[in-house]
Amino acid sequence: MQTWVITGGAGFIGSNLVRLALREKNVRIVVIDKLTYAGNLNSLQDVAQNPHFVFVQADIADAHAMARVFADYAPCAILNLAAETHVDRSIDGPAAFIQTNLVGTFTLLEATREYLRTRTNAEKNAFRFLHVSTDEVYGTLGTTGAFQETTPYAPNSPYSASKAGADHLVRAYHETYGLPTLITNCSNNYGPYQFPEKLIPLMILNALEGKALPIYGDGGHVRDWLYVDDHCRGILLALEKGMPGEKYNLGGGNERTNLEIVDMLCALLEAKRPAAQNTALHARGITSYAELKTFVTDRPGHDRRYAIDATKVRSELGWKPQQDIASGLAQTVLWYLENTKWCNDVPSGQYQRERLGTAR
Repeated sequence: MQTWVITGGAGFIGSNLVRLALREKNVRIVVIDKLTYAGNLNSLQDVAQNPHFVFVQADIADAHAMARVFADYAPCAILNLAAETHVDRSIDGPAAFIQTNLVGTFTLLEATREYLRTRTNAEKNAFRFLHVSTDEVYGTLGTTGAFQETTPYAPNSPYSASKAGADHLVRAYHETYGLPTLITNCSNNYGPYQFPEKLIPLMILNALEGKALPIYGDGGHVRDWLYVDDHCRGILLALEKGMPGEKYNLGGGNERTNLEIVDMLCALLEAKRPAAQNTALHARGITSYAELKTFVTDRPGHDRRYAIDATKVRSELGWKPQQDIASGLAQTVLWYLENTKWCNDVPSGQYQRERLGTAR
């Protein structure tokens, strides 16, 4: 049985990828996760007893720990999803983003390079290092156009800069050392198991509790939304069919403003959990979720618009999303309504959904 290592496998995208791989692929999955605030074993409870699942608590920036993982499990693929990801947090404290996203990726690449020295030519040829990145490395768009794989990098936040640097390292290790690398750059993900600092789960949980729904600036910032399971299927296709040295943009083709997303969530909540039956709203004399919308000061350096051109991955690998924004959001809202225990257990005591990322 082949072994894949998934770093960051206890996080949002990582846990969904682990679940999908164990369900659909005949592989052993070794998850590496540092278990910072956004990585939580609660997100892997349903696979914890699977005989093909192994968990290792470790930091990808720890060279000795990474060497031990390679020695113990002899993987044929590394899927690097370990990352600090929240732009607001990167504004308040960029050091952790540089350490994990840049230094961690470098350490993992070095461990991979050393490991491949000891493998047969057949094993080297079959090995893949897949690095999962973001569309934010490309910067911001105007009212038209979309990011392509050849779009120049122009990151505008400490988070996106750290991811851009990691992308460049991955590419360089292919060009310089012949490492069989792949890069995927995705648009904004949403779905089950997303830590509630991000827009969609934050809005859902705040609305249910009758708290303000903070909307940055004028709410007109546009994102291309991608349901997490569709993203994970794209990652697996890239791993199995992608050409080493290539990069693939994975986008949902669902451009919406933040305000439109909030309005859609309010409507879905009204249908699933009517405001008239919500005691938290009733206590405040509020009759609709939409009344909770609150416009707040914009984020420093807030990119105005992202959009991905996914032509390459569609034509070369045959990938396309199965969910549009309406069906994906409906499933997401239902999941959060049905998984209140996870929602209550996962946030750390240091984060209570307060505003982050206002530092200048």
